[in-house]
Amino acid sequence: MARIVKIAAAQSGPIQKDEGRQAVVARLVEMMRQAASQESDIVVFTELALTTFFPRYYEEDRSKMDGWFETDMPGGVTQPLFDTAKKLGIGFSIGYAELTPDGHHFNTQILVDKSVTIVGKYRKVHLPGHVEYEPERTWQHLEKRYFEPGDLGFPVWRTMGGVMGMCICNDRRWPETFRVMGLQGVELVMLGYNTPTLNSLKPGETAKTRMHHNHICMQAGAYQNACWVVGVAKAGNEDGNDLMAGSCIVNPNGEIVALAETCGDEVIVFECDLDECVFLKKTTFNFEAHRRTEHYGLIATQTAAIPPPE
Repeated sequence: MARIVKIAAAQSGPIQKDEGRQAVVARLVEMMRQAASQESDIVVFTELALTTFFPRYYEEDRSKMDGWFETDMPGGVTQPLFDTAKKLGIGFSIGYAELTPDGHHFNTQILVDKSVTIVGKYRKVHLPGHVEYEPERTWQHLEKRYFEPGDLGFPVWRTMGGVMGMCICNDRRWPETFRVMGLQGVELVMLGYNTPTLNSLKPGETAKTRMHHNHICMQAGAYQNACWVVGVAKAGNEDGNDLMAGSCIVNPNGEIVALAETCGDEVIVFECDLDECVFLKKTTFNFEAHRRTEHYGLIATQTAAIPPPE
């Protein structure tokens, strides 16, 4: 037996600061059509898929950044994405900046089923970067200035033939992200990322090392929780800032089974058998049989690392 969910990872090339949302949505719709032409069940778009990565820009008055945020989903500009998905009979996941009716700002990702019903919403928990302008940086990374930490935890949803969850960018680097979803039986984790190719605070670190970090955390999350992971980049040179590509689909053994080849708009597709999760979930990572929660208290009660006394 097999439970095949055909997944399309829709990598975005760069989005320049002056590129309008309508043009961006047209690009996403084209990739959705490419995914549907290959009989995909779900197409996964990237983090902040509708705009350039605006947290690189400093603004003293934070309210002046609200134009980068969506107040409705779908809204007038994004409606064509939903209309196309309904016509094609394809589900999708997409990241965007969310401004709530009561004035909260989140880095958000939604999961939309084949009937174009929003069945899941996730808000980024692990915000990287800083709050204030830091002149020593070649570029700024102001997610902590413009977003609040997510308030929904790491939920999963039973939809489209499997148990599915989402996370965003920096979340992939934290094993707790995958383990909390793993404890809910997750079979497929979808995520987008906007990650600089180089780190301005660590000049000696190579692009190859950065890509290694990008992939290894998703591969570990997949293997250690016996699930599929789909990681989708926004890549290329965006307003003079280079973002890594490397969009991939990872199987429950932690193996990359599909990998993007370019830094532009690109769709990669793989038939993911969700039943491939079963063996590891019942053996090596049979949580009920092997986890020892009496020894894990520090994980949920302590934030900073505290070495033993000298």
